[in-house]
Amino acid sequence: MQHIALIYGGQSAEHEVSLISARNILHAIDLNRYLVTLIRIDHSRQWIHSASSGESDVLKADLSASGEPVYLTSGGALGFREDPKRSLKIDIAFPVLHGINGEDGTIQGLLQLYGIPFVGPGVLSSSVCMDKDVSKRLLSEAGILVPKFEVLHHGGRNVPSYDYISHQLGSPLFVKPANAGSSVGISKVKTINEYQEAVEIAFRYDRKVIVEQAIEGREIECAVLGRNPVRVSVSGEIKTTHSFYSYEAKYHDETATELIIPASLPDEVNHRIRDVTIQVCDVLGCHGMARVDFFLDTNDRLFVNEVNTIPGFTSGSMYPLLWQYSGVSFTELVDALLADALQTHRRQSQLTQRP
Repeated sequence: MQHIALIYGGQSAEHEVSLISARNILHAIDLNRYLVTLIRIDHSRQWIHSASSGESDVLKADLSASGEPVYLTSGGALGFREDPKRSLKIDIAFPVLHGINGEDGTIQGLLQLYGIPFVGPGVLSSSVCMDKDVSKRLLSEAGILVPKFEVLHHGGRNVPSYDYISHQLGSPLFVKPANAGSSVGISKVKTINEYQEAVEIAFRYDRKVIVEQAIEGREIECAVLGRNPVRVSVSGEIKTTHSFYSYEAKYHDETATELIIPASLPDEVNHRIRDVTIQVCDVLGCHGMARVDFFLDTNDRLFVNEVNTIPGFTSGSMYPLLWQYSGVSFTELVDALLADALQTHRRQSQLTQRP
């Protein structure tokens, strides 16, 4: 049986969301085919072994409980600090680390150095997609529509005034950390006071902040799976009673948001969404696993909002729901992601390392 390390938690503001995603993925894994070890990264960067199937009823494990400190060793094994003679060989890693130090290429780079296959896009794609500034520039360079935006740097030149930036981008505006997910640190602003407060909030989460034009229209998402060829799910639409799809609307106010799957769209628009999604994957390299978020404006223009390379797996998360409606069950989805991780690792291993 292949041994999966489910890595979750992390240092980001999305730590708690990660625990929920990990729990749902754990219940979707076929334990008749795979051994599973739970590894939580706590807020202080400590790697904690929570449980392993075969040693305990892993499905009943407390994902936030204390456990044994562990570390990665050469050869892709898990070492135990308090028992140096003990180790567990890892065949596949499934990182469920939303946000900084998880979704941004850092954990992917570590796993690659240790030769461990992992679910999701590689180092560069993860890093690029996490940075809304860089990803938007690359997409725009490729002729893909993105909302107009300005970039603010902490400690850089003076923050542009609200009058200046609203003249450039219109009003209302969105202010968001360049590197964050789950709508953490995002504000929708219409006044100078709201703008100043929003910039201050966003800088708490990142040293770089995006100020972005608000696109009036519908919020559409679709999911990506595998590569060569990439599979694209049906489209889904998000409707919320909040002023935008905020962290509160996503995770704390169950009555605020409606997920409509499939989105009610003309065939021509659905085909266009699919084509642009594939183009986004080619430009940003976000094959394997990703969720691509769009705005469809009142003139049927399609804007890419952002790309999430470790999408949520909560009960209300679009990524697994989109695949479920597309005919792929949660267990089948997890199986496909694990198979893609192994296939990608094999292909990478075949590349020549020396001249």
